[in-house]
Amino acid sequence: MSFTIALAGKGGTGKTTIAGLLIRYMIQKDLKPILAVDADSNSNLNEVLGVPLHESLSDARETMKKEVPPGMTKDVFMEMKMEQSVVEGGDFDLIAMGKPEGPGCYCAANNLLSHLMERMMQNYNYMVVDNEAGMEHFSRLTLKDIDLLIVVSDASRRGLTTACRIASLIGDLPIQTCQPVLVVNQVQFPPDSWPFEAVKKFGTDRIWALRDDPLLARFDRNGTPTIQLPSDAAIVQETSAVFDSLLSGEASTASGQGA
Repeated sequence: MSFTIALAGKGGTGKTTIAGLLIRYMIQKDLKPILAVDADSNSNLNEVLGVPLHESLSDARETMKKEVPPGMTKDVFMEMKMEQSVVEGGDFDLIAMGKPEGPGCYCAANNLLSHLMERMMQNYNYMVVDNEAGMEHFSRLTLKDIDLLIVVSDASRRGLTTACRIASLIGDLPIQTCQPVLVVNQVQFPPDSWPFEAVKKFGTDRIWALRDDPLLARFDRNGTPTIQLPSDAAIVQETSAVFDSLLSGEASTASGQGA
């Protein structure tokens, strides 16, 4: 069974950047092989990771809904398209879910994708899923438990309110998950000024703050993959400290296996 880490949060809070830095950290700690799943309809995790993205699973789903090549069954067709959608990045592979369904019924395609995803995940020790805020895409297509849920927010009241709503939503999903943790990104004022409801929902021992890093903004402006940030960058050091706390057990296991 793969160890599954899911990230969720309001758009624009740096969730995908944190996902990329998490994958970078896991590679350095020998927590691999990793399957990175971009479950955000606005797919851009590949840009953070510095790999191309030519096709998403939604493209295969749309094609199956309309037509399947003669002489090929739907399950064989979907398996072929899934293999074509996987982007190989060395220590990680990436697959993008793509846009949501359009009008009509997608039950057959979604069921096939769910089955194929479950089978595919058996080839990886770890899975990192970059979700949309509601996480519906993840719960519908993977049917797996979440071992670590990281809710990402900026320091705004709107972002933190969304984070609290996501934490409340988790109990309604048809999957098993742990108590979520909150990572507050781009912090420019003291943590004691955060809205009380965020502290109450997550608990002070499950909230981490990351300072705003101008170098990260420069990488973003230049279109440079943030996975290439130098090791001494403030955001790299701060996220590494957070991940040390969250994944210390996994890192110890990986170190023991490599000894």
